[in-house]
Amino acid sequence: MTTQEQANNPEATRAAVMAGELRVLLGQLSRRLREQSHAGDFTGSQKSVLLRLERDGPATVTTLARAEGVRPQSMGATVATLEAAGLVSGAADPADGRQTILSLTEDCREMFRVGRAAREDWLFRAIRTKFATAELEQLAASVELLKRLAEA
Repeated sequence: MTTQEQANNPEATRAAVMAGELRVLLGQLSRRLREQSHAGDFTGSQKSVLLRLERDGPATVTTLARAEGVRPQSMGATVATLEAAGLVSGAADPADGRQTILSLTEDCREMFRVGRAAREDWLFRAIRTKFATAELEQLAASVELLKRLAEA
């Protein structure tokens, strides 16, 4: 937005300022939530693979590579690290024995459950201790607005 546009449209200026503040605040909140779970030192690609397997279910290395936009060889290295950590396991594809179907281990699912519970507990405690009753109503209304923003 140019200075001229800002001068001519104070509502747009306010929206631009709010967008910047919201971006910073959401980043801070995300960092605080991540601090609560102690989920391990995973790379971005490792986290992405784990979350994809959780969301989409079992998959082959080729399917994961295609979904993540990387070469199968790169995905194979990522998966090997996750297998060594006990977070992913492979089983022969019943339809094509040459393929291995990868899925999350129960240890990984438990790590997700514990991490999410820790983050939710921190958020619950922060809400309970930082906000008065009237502010809780404002926060609830803000959550609805943020949902609309997330759907934009």
